[in-house]
Amino acid sequence: MKTGAAKRGETHQPFGEHVVMRENVEAGGLEPKEYEKLKAEIFEAIWRDLDPLEKEIEDNEHVDHAVVDPLLRKMRAFGLLVPKRYGGVGLSTSQYLPILAEFSKVQGGIRVLMHVHNTVAHGLSELATEEQRQQILPGVAEGTKSVAFGLTEPEHGTGMDIGTTARRDGDHYVINGRKWLITNSDIATHFVIFAKTDPKAGVAGVSAIIVERGTPGFTITPLPETMGCKGGEHGQLDLVDVRVPVANVLGREGQGILQMEELLEISRVFIAATSLGTAERAFELSLEFAKKRVTFGKPIAARQAIQRYIAEMGTDIYALRGMIQDAAAKWDQGRRIPAEASMCKLFGLEAVGRVTDRALLVHGGIGYTRQHPIERLYRDARLNWLEEGPPTIQYAVAATRFLAGYEWHV
Repeated sequence: MKTGAAKRGETHQPFGEHVVMRENVEAGGLEPKEYEKLKAEIFEAIWRDLDPLEKEIEDNEHVDHAVVDPLLRKMRAFGLLVPKRYGGVGLSTSQYLPILAEFSKVQGGIRVLMHVHNTVAHGLSELATEEQRQQILPGVAEGTKSVAFGLTEPEHGTGMDIGTTARRDGDHYVINGRKWLITNSDIATHFVIFAKTDPKAGVAGVSAIIVERGTPGFTITPLPETMGCKGGEHGQLDLVDVRVPVANVLGREGQGILQMEELLEISRVFIAATSLGTAERAFELSLEFAKKRVTFGKPIAARQAIQRYIAEMGTDIYALRGMIQDAAAKWDQGRRIPAEASMCKLFGLEAVGRVTDRALLVHGGIGYTRQHPIERLYRDARLNWLEEGPPTIQYAVAATRFLAGYEWHV
């Protein structure tokens, strides 16, 4: 079966014999005039209200949610990908990406908060039952609730290599395990925990289960601060005999890994969009600096070496922008994009790495100080290597699909 043309709402076989069926797929999207008005308002608010908070967040390595959250609520940023009928904005993927990219130009902790909140909200919109949607999504849209993604473990890898278990006990699961590096663990009211519901069933034995904050046996511990994206919380979750109703399973029991792989596709495109935004900002700052910085009586923009850096930066940005637009258009059509998503994520992290490297060279020694935003952008960009899987994972996903005859060009 050629998977390139597979629809997300159809039965398809992306992992050999295992079948996934997607339900509740909603393309969403605003009318062009309504969208452009909203986007302009959000862009203005980002630079007016959020950008001035950079120094305080970087100094304290903490996002003050009492200050930031009301600003995000005012611009409706928490509900960008939540369907309108649950109180959200209802953007399509193609409409959301430029807004996410703009958030990626300001302080990174805010971007991380926005990315994870909206990504998991998107996953709930597509996978949750109607009852789960009604219970959670309205609060998610208004920012009074938030959902985090609990997959990574300290003693295991990812995917099938997890140690967390969920034993069936009547109408409940009893969950035991540990997760770490869980973004938004400080504010999340609900966590999507991946656990083995049937340890002997392989890929069909892992389920995604919603666990509410405050459930007995469920504790959350902060982890040390990060290199960049300061203020974004990445905590540790410990689950000891945590009982949750079987009705809390997200999607279908035993389909957690397959659901995760599908939702990671668009999340990888989201990460590519954050790479694009960070790269665009570094490029803009470099152009401005190169025109103002004078050596030997001339702006350094007149130097051939600087011009080469500028041209290389622009080429990376242009190529990445086109890749993202293609992948987003296919997703909005209801298609699977496994290879495209991994290539976007892979090229995005490489592109933003090169762009911020060159931006630092353009700025010279002063760019290594906090006097210029390029220092922060350089650090923030490095998180993109790790989010939604490192480069090795993206190589494996793309290569496996191509070798299987994936028609990515259609």
